[in-house]
Amino acid sequence: MKTYDLNLLRTLDALLAAGSVTGAAERLHLSVPATSHALARLRELTGDALLVRAGRRLVPTPRALALREPVAQWIAQAASLIHTPPGDDLAATERTFVVRAPDGFAIAFGAALGTALAADMPRAQLRFVTETHDDPGALREGRVDLDIGTFRPRDPEIEVVELFPQSMIAVVRAGHPFADRPATARRYVTQAHVDVQRRPGAPSLVDDALAALGLSRRVVVTVANASAAPVIASRSDFVATLSERLARAMAPGLGLVVVPLPFLPRGETVVMAWHPRHAADPAHAWLRRQVPAAIAGTRAGRGHRKSSPAST
Repeated sequence: MKTYDLNLLRTLDALLAAGSVTGAAERLHLSVPATSHALARLRELTGDALLVRAGRRLVPTPRALALREPVAQWIAQAASLIHTPPGDDLAATERTFVVRAPDGFAIAFGAALGTALAADMPRAQLRFVTETHDDPGALREGRVDLDIGTFRPRDPEIEVVELFPQSMIAVVRAGHPFADRPATARRYVTQAHVDVQRRPGAPSLVDDALAALGLSRRVVVTVANASAAPVIASRSDFVATLSERLARAMAPGLGLVVVPLPFLPRGETVVMAWHPRHAADPAHAWLRRQVPAAIAGTRAGRGHRKSSPAST
């Protein structure tokens, strides 16, 4: 029976990720000659060049591209054999879950998720990182466990489940005249506004809806963080318009009044995405169940729920 050095798969994974022998050597904490020798052995083993030079970089051949995902999944599964507690004991799990989400998501649901984690996985941690658009490979490369937002993954293998449709609502300080009677588009545009704009020039559901009615609003203050807008509204006469879930989560603590905006259409659907390498990971499956449960205001159990799309 022919045997293989499975460490070569780790080398191939690093070479594909780094695009150079030097970069792969740094990732693996090996010398450049040792990594180059491993690449030669991989070429001999597969009968394919795997990586060929293009300028200063190495680019993968079609065979290497076909191997990328199976190799990454094998490495993740091998790691889980070592690090998964016997019997899938969640209470003994020691890890940090990284969730990339809009800043308002942690405000609205961070307490519920953290409480559930402390109860079921007391040795684990939950870390929220800011939503970003310049790191599309974070799920594939394992830097993020869950990605939450109004996006569509670029990598075709990524698993996605819809969480809820995004709806917008206004908040104003208590006693603000805008809250005295139902809001109309014309009353809305007579107010001064604090606006949320994460990226300059990004599309605005609010402004697009107003433009369709032949109207426009006067924005006095613009912020990049959605959580800053209601704070500013609580200390001024400005109207802040943000996602309904964030607005309702922050309004009580800031003494704000929520004002429905019936002239605004619903926005994109918020989704939760993860890499399929985590499909059979009990701890990750637990987290995937807890997110929709927290949104629904309930608590998911420890076991698998095959009927839930978030547990697949």
